[in-house]
Amino acid sequence: MSLDELRDVLDSHARPDLSTAIDGVRICKTDHAVAPESAMSGTVLAVIARGGKRLALGEHVYDYRAGQYLVASVDLPVTGHVIDATPGHPTLGFGMTLEPAAIAELLLQAGPGDLPRSPGTPRPGIAVSDAPDELLDAIVRLLRLLDRPRDRKTLTPLFKREILWRLMTGEQGDVVRQLGLADSSLNHITRAVQWIRENYTRPFRVEDVAQLSGMSVSAFHRNFQTVTGMTPIQFQKHIRLQAARLLLANRPNDITGVGHRVGYDSPSQFSREYRRQFGAPPSLDAERMRGGFGPAAAALP
Repeated sequence: MSLDELRDVLDSHARPDLSTAIDGVRICKTDHAVAPESAMSGTVLAVIARGGKRLALGEHVYDYRAGQYLVASVDLPVTGHVIDATPGHPTLGFGMTLEPAAIAELLLQAGPGDLPRSPGTPRPGIAVSDAPDELLDAIVRLLRLLDRPRDRKTLTPLFKREILWRLMTGEQGDVVRQLGLADSSLNHITRAVQWIRENYTRPFRVEDVAQLSGMSVSAFHRNFQTVTGMTPIQFQKHIRLQAARLLLANRPNDITGVGHRVGYDSPSQFSREYRRQFGAPPSLDAERMRGGFGPAAAALP
């Protein structure tokens, strides 16, 4: 029954821009398949009520379908698209931003033995599980507040806390709990991810980023690849190419300049890696974007 209720409320409140009146909550309704698109995942919970979605992170592919949820514990460059969507049977999804501060507060309030001990090493930054009824029920109660503006301000924090608690005590609880631990291995990698995102145009030594993260080089390599599914240099390349695509949407005739601006000294290398990432050379992709076909969100939720 919870999944049926979730479908009903998502269907009735879906907007073209995915937004809702509840901060940090998005609703996706898509009635057609689209080509895979690249974007940053954010730190989110995404639940599918109908249809399905597929995300690729490095060499890993994650499918999640009706009755399943996906957790992204790090803001990662993913490629995603909707699957199994038709005009009469649209894909419906719920998304909620995961806030480390809210998770940390729940960790502090939990009693002894309420939560299992988190492992010392990080898990992959994206994980998929079946959604228990308790989690779906809490999401439905949160979404019902869209019809109850008088109750929304008071009850939204309570229902969000319940959703976080269900996640923290569920199958992917150790991943979610690490978001709230300031000194967890996941947060050390998150610092590295943030530094690379902010400095993606610059060459860097992995040793320096490892030191910034407070890890030995070997531990940093191992943990970074576990969380992100790629090496630090591969991660930087993904960030560069996504930034280039956004720039090309506004500067389609300056392919060499865009490549240089995101950190490529060689135009041929830029074109080659761009084509490998997006399936078309920069000039053709820029022409396609002028026709209104991208870039789009990578489908979280």
